[in-house]
Amino acid sequence: MAISKVWIEEGCTSCGLCESTCPDVFEMPDEAKVIEGADFNANEDCIIESAESCPVEVIKYEEG
Repeated sequence: MAISKVWIEEGCTSCGLCESTCPDVFEMPDEAKVIEGADFNANEDCIIESAESCPVEVIKYEEG
């Protein structure tokens, strides 16, 4: 199934890993945030990799 939603819960440590793994979806102004209008379908693999690699496990996504 395709990813329909991506969000970041409280607790981000601003390590920058998500931005370096998936720069078309995540940016780091202060804390990590999801780029508005990002194409989740085109970046599905790196979204999943970012969520699985996040050291504090705050990157979440929903399929459907």
